[in-house]
Amino acid sequence: MRLGVLDVGSNTVHLLVVDAHPGARPLPAHSHKAELRLAQLLDGNGAIGPDGVEKLVDVVRVALQAAEDKGVEDLLPFATSAVREASNADDVLARVQAETGVELQVLTGSEEARLTFLAVRRWFGWSAGKLLVLDIGGGSLEIAYGIDEEPDAAVSLPLGAGRLTAGWLPGDPPSADDIRSLRRHVRAEIARTVGEFSRFGAPDHVVATSKTFKQLARIAGAARSADGLYVQRELKRDSLETWVPRLAAMTTAQRSALPGVSEGRSGQLVAGALVAEAAMDLYGVENLEVCPWALREGVILRRLDHMGSA
Repeated sequence: MRLGVLDVGSNTVHLLVVDAHPGARPLPAHSHKAELRLAQLLDGNGAIGPDGVEKLVDVVRVALQAAEDKGVEDLLPFATSAVREASNADDVLARVQAETGVELQVLTGSEEARLTFLAVRRWFGWSAGKLLVLDIGGGSLEIAYGIDEEPDAAVSLPLGAGRLTAGWLPGDPPSADDIRSLRRHVRAEIARTVGEFSRFGAPDHVVATSKTFKQLARIAGAARSADGLYVQRELKRDSLETWVPRLAAMTTAQRSALPGVSEGRSGQLVAGALVAEAAMDLYGVENLEVCPWALREGVILRRLDHMGSA
C-alpha cells in the first residue's frame, strides 16, 4: 500500500510517501518539504504566533493535497518538539484539525528517540550489536542506546540546532562570548545524561541521523547525497573539532557555500556542530556512521509492524 508520513518538525514540514507492506523495505515514492522553522516562530511566552499558525495550516493543507495527488491510502501525521513545547499547543492542534481535517499526533521526546532508534536498528540489523544513536533536530537532541529494537535508554534534550540558534547566537557570525556560553550550556545538559547510558557499557556501533549530522559529515569529506543511500558516510570527532571554530568564524552566507550545506540550514550549523561535538566528546565517541533512516522511517516501520500483527 502507499503510506504517507507528515512530519511537522521544528525546521520543516515534510511529507514522505512510500510504497510498503509488512516485512518489506519501505520504498520512497515522493517527498515534499516546506521550510517553516516553527522553533524560531515562538513568541516571548513560548507560543506559536498567529502568523506561524497560519503558515502551518497553509503548509499542512498543501501537503495534504500532495498526498492525495500521489494516491496515499493511509496518512500518518505527527508533530515534534516545536509544537509539543509551544504554550498554545492545544489551540494550534485544534486549529490545524478544524481547517485541514488533519489530527496531528504529538510525539513525546522519548517516542522520538525510540522510533528513530527502531529505524536505525532496522537499517543496520542485528549484526551492529549495541547501538548508540544520536539525532539533532531543530528543537531537540535525542539519544538512545540498546541491543534490541526497543532501546534500553532514551532521552530527549532541548538542544535542537534551530532552538539554540534563536536563543543563544544572534550574531552573524556569532560572537566568541556567545559561542562560549552556548558551549558551556550544551555540555552541561548532555553531561547529565551520560551516567544513565554508561551503566550499559560501551556501544558496538555509534550512529547519527538528521540533516545536521549529514551536513557536518559532508563538509568533513563524506560522500555526497547524490552518491546514493548505501554509501557509507562517517564523521570523525577530530575532523569535527577542526571544523567547529572554522564554522563559528563564518557568516551564514559563507557556510551556505560549503559542500552539502543548504542555505536554509546554514544559520543553524554552528549550534548543531557544538551539540554534535559535545555529544561525541562526552560519550567518548571517536567515529560515528550516518544513517539515512530516521524518525519518519521509524513511524512507517511501526505502522507496518502493527499492520502485520493485525
